[in-house]
Amino acid sequence: MTSRVSRRNFIAGSASLVAVIGALHARRATAASRASRSVSGPYGSLRPVADLETGLPLIRLPEGFEYRTFSWSGDPMANGEPTPELHDGMGVIAARGRGADREVVLVRNHERAIAKPILAPARYDTSSPTGRGLAPAGGTTTLKFRGRRWVGVEPSLGGTIYNCAGGVTPWGTWLTCEETVIDLSAKGGRRHGYVFEVRENPKETTGKPIVDMGRMLHEAVAIDPRSNFAYLTEDHARNSGFYRFIPKDSKGGAGSYEAGGRLQGARVVGRRNADLRAPAVGDVHRIEWVNIEHPDAGPGFAQIEVTMIPTRVSGPFLQAWSAGGFQMSRPEGICHHGDKIYIVDTEAGVDILGRKGTGDGAVWEFDPQENTLRVLFVAGSQQVGDNIDNIAVSPRGGILLCEDGDPVTDVYGPGTRLIGITAEGDSYAFAKNNISVALEDLAGAGKRVLPNDYREQEWAGACFDPAGEVLFVNIQVPGITFAIWGPWERGNL
Repeated sequence: MTSRVSRRNFIAGSASLVAVIGALHARRATAASRASRSVSGPYGSLRPVADLETGLPLIRLPEGFEYRTFSWSGDPMANGEPTPELHDGMGVIAARGRGADREVVLVRNHERAIAKPILAPARYDTSSPTGRGLAPAGGTTTLKFRGRRWVGVEPSLGGTIYNCAGGVTPWGTWLTCEETVIDLSAKGGRRHGYVFEVRENPKETTGKPIVDMGRMLHEAVAIDPRSNFAYLTEDHARNSGFYRFIPKDSKGGAGSYEAGGRLQGARVVGRRNADLRAPAVGDVHRIEWVNIEHPDAGPGFAQIEVTMIPTRVSGPFLQAWSAGGFQMSRPEGICHHGDKIYIVDTEAGVDILGRKGTGDGAVWEFDPQENTLRVLFVAGSQQVGDNIDNIAVSPRGGILLCEDGDPVTDVYGPGTRLIGITAEGDSYAFAKNNISVALEDLAGAGKRVLPNDYREQEWAGACFDPAGEVLFVNIQVPGITFAIWGPWERGNL
């Protein structure tokens, strides 16, 4: 989920969920043509709140909410190395204990390219393609949070590139995804574009790519715990598919996906090469699946029917497209909750010139039992939602979206937001990026990032602990992880 500028530069309670999503569906059935709006949220207005760790007012939150930051870029980790930058996708893989002794374990991605590598126990590619000691520098770090305090961070995977998003497995591991198809084999390195599994104990992480999950610009993964099928998104601008992985070992467990399986692409029943880049609220499509025989195939060219121009696409997309697969814009966030899969297409919609796949984003609901795709929310404008990206569903059934667009200016000034979705399908700002730090602020806090106004930087990796007490989230640049808590019961999050 690299920002649009940098991309151009370098090619969770079931009952509550049923009630909230049910209300969304009822609203869509009776007023499907009404556009989603930006409304006042159930938690009230936002105000600058001081970080309990540094004292700096880094974000805006509703009355009653608090937060504590941890593991800023440059902070020392358990091995003495500095925390890598570009904090991105993140998930809770374990939680144990109660009260002040409750411990939560998270794995966090770092969307890095070629730089000083993460010195984790497992490293996939240790090559130095520049010949200057720099190497594939993406990977993951593992964090622990106990009570209301952060207690540690350590590296858990290295040697990958552009680890963007991923997904938590039902067996308590993290799937981290590379958003690139760069091939370093000609320079003594390895091919990239894969998914990797990270164990709770970093020493047990293998660094083995799950080749059968495909080689593409991966974004995120969500697993249906009833079948242990994995559903995957692809972030290839205006030429992305939707995929599922059927593992050979359907019992699940750490390493089960590494044993391989079958990758499939989705197509709309009765519509060959359907264009889903400009959805409307209430749209429903029945889909079916086609086999992708060569998941490790490299990129190729396809004459996309909606443009009639040969376009470079991933190998899996090319195979799915040839079999009638559909086209989305830039599917990014995906998560499983309440027997459904929720998908964000960050540029779904149309721009002011009417061009498809250049909008502000949409949320789809996929039913893996019925094989249907339904549109729940379309941003339609920056005020409603600006390039929504990662998605999380709270144990109370509320949908939360991370923005990766421009710093939307509202009554609070400019800044990216965490967006909540109401039962009526409208959006509200739950939190707002307020990071603008001077040299003296950083010196007083003991931080090593550069002084700057970071209010335009994206939110990423939103996830709740299983009890629904704490929201964890990142702001990618300068690279900060937040734990947020407060009176969630006042609203739907």
